[in-house]
Amino acid sequence: MRYLPLAVAVSMLLLAACQPSQSPPVTQAQTASKPASDFTFAEASVADLQRQMAAGTLSSHTLTSAYLDRIAAIDRSGPTLHSVLTTNPNALEEADALDAERKAGTVRGPLHGIPVLIKDNIDATPMANTAGSLALADYHPKNDAFLIQKLRAAGAVILGKTNLSEWANFRSSRSISGWSAVGGQTKNPYALDRNPCGSSAGTGTAIAANLAAVGVGTETDGSIICPSSVAGLVGLKPTVGLVSRSGIIPISISQDTAGPMTRSVADAAALLTAMAAPDPQDPASSERKNTAAIDYTQHLKANALKGARIGVVRQLMGYRPEVNRLMEDAIVKLKAAGATVVDAEIPTLGQWGEAEYTMLQYELKDGLQRYLVAGNAPYRSLSEIIAFNKRNADAEMPLFGQEVFEQANALGPLSTPEYITLRDKVRRLAGPEGIDVALHKQQLDALVAPATAPAWPTDPVNGDHYAAGGYGAASAARYPSLTVPMGDVHGLPVGLVLMGTAWSEPRLIELGYAFEQATHARKPPQLLPTVAPSKDAH
Repeated sequence: MRYLPLAVAVSMLLLAACQPSQSPPVTQAQTASKPASDFTFAEASVADLQRQMAAGTLSSHTLTSAYLDRIAAIDRSGPTLHSVLTTNPNALEEADALDAERKAGTVRGPLHGIPVLIKDNIDATPMANTAGSLALADYHPKNDAFLIQKLRAAGAVILGKTNLSEWANFRSSRSISGWSAVGGQTKNPYALDRNPCGSSAGTGTAIAANLAAVGVGTETDGSIICPSSVAGLVGLKPTVGLVSRSGIIPISISQDTAGPMTRSVADAAALLTAMAAPDPQDPASSERKNTAAIDYTQHLKANALKGARIGVVRQLMGYRPEVNRLMEDAIVKLKAAGATVVDAEIPTLGQWGEAEYTMLQYELKDGLQRYLVAGNAPYRSLSEIIAFNKRNADAEMPLFGQEVFEQANALGPLSTPEYITLRDKVRRLAGPEGIDVALHKQQLDALVAPATAPAWPTDPVNGDHYAAGGYGAASAARYPSLTVPMGDVHGLPVGLVLMGTAWSEPRLIELGYAFEQATHARKPPQLLPTVAPSKDAH
């Protein structure tokens, strides 16, 4: 659940807009071993796989085994993507049971027999749940998270758990996305020396590289949208409360959520359908206006942009000329598909950043202790985790420290008046006085912006090099956002992000699917060691 204060992102955006663009150096790139095209199930959709299993030409066992072999071949050997921390020792057994059900005439739904990778901050038995920290390397939760229960009930095979930015990238302001003490550094499959963004780095890389059919990430502020964008994926961050947070190692009770990371909007819709359900243990579930189950695949409408009104948030553009050109091209395609596209403005943009940062620190301290105590983890508080990191500094802090943890640990409980004021300010400015004003002023269906810049080179010395992101308002408002590939810069993917008001997932899926069908912008990664800028880029 990556976090970058929006105030910082906006200031970076304005600074970058005033400086000349710097293209990456021209380097001879050589194709690494086993690109996606060499894999039998490369780019296979959930629907494709389901049709093959229904026809009897494919079993879940065969599919699961193929993904396990591919993980061994390119994640742990060859290019060594470091995206999968552990595989489920029971995966093939689960697949066999689901094959037996199918043979007996029972099919639970579109995910029956489909292998899913999940981020390693979500409880899933019998695997450990580590958040990438050695402090939890031997912590094995006794029960599945609520969303894992839903996935298993829908027939999904839990294939394994993915690497992440340690503690969801909220330990240090100098952290490196995709790095954890448990899993090392996850690589970007489009250029192995580039960063996968975070904190759902492993899920992004794994699904882009076809290591599973679909994946689950989590987000506090950008952790689904950013890694999906730089990995050429569809990433869907739901409204907080649509998908349960029970059994997920937390940062923020206000903003945390899990969501789909997939190679298509159709797959995201199928995965969200299985994941979304009211959870009495999650207080945000009570905010749902309609608790009835929704089949989001019914909102895959190729003509949904016809008559739609879309607002372009140009405040979130300007940091890279190449990204601007992709965005302008996307606007042309939106119009060609029948949408009315107008400029829109979030009037409060950037005004909640500092408040959000402190609010999240309050919530981290409280939420982490609640999770650790409830799960009978070996360490029970943020103080104990800080002490563990100091004792094991060589392994835990070789590249960056834990100043964010230490700042959070100095704060008081959630009953503190300062916290309550900050929480209410963030939600009000980002939501009712931010996104909602922009939508209502011009009667818009959604707002759009570039999701983020292309992937930057991984830098273990200086940490991450964020340019800017278009996702922060939706995260702070607790509203949904959806990124869909819109093109690439020097072969590095960039996504278009759509944002709506609370509970507008069905409409965002419609619009995102229509844009995807009009563009087909996703290109599978070739696992190149570095980028080779195209001749026509400037």
